[in-house]
Amino acid sequence: MSDAGIPPEFWERADQVIALANAQVKGTTIGKVSSSLLYAAARFNSFNVASSADGVDEMKKDKEEAIRYFTEQYKKMLTENLDDYIENFERYRVHGR
Repeated sequence: MSDAGIPPEFWERADQVIALANAQVKGTTIGKVSSSLLYAAARFNSFNVASSADGVDEMKKDKEEAIRYFTEQYKKMLTENLDDYIENFERYRVHGR
């Protein structure tokens, strides 16, 4: 994601979620925290869709579009972050691994 036009609050919220995930890794594995984080994103985005719907029929109607949108956004963000890690592997590398 390009930083252009994205308010600082966006990055601050993301950093807070990442900090929580990093703290949780101390008690388990990265994979387990990643799974929980992915579930939390799906649950919260479902809440987001439900919050904007006037009723269950509208939510049913919007379901496939919501899945398409969130899947597309996740793929774009994951691709950008993987590319960033590839470019900066030595700098980002977790020590001791």
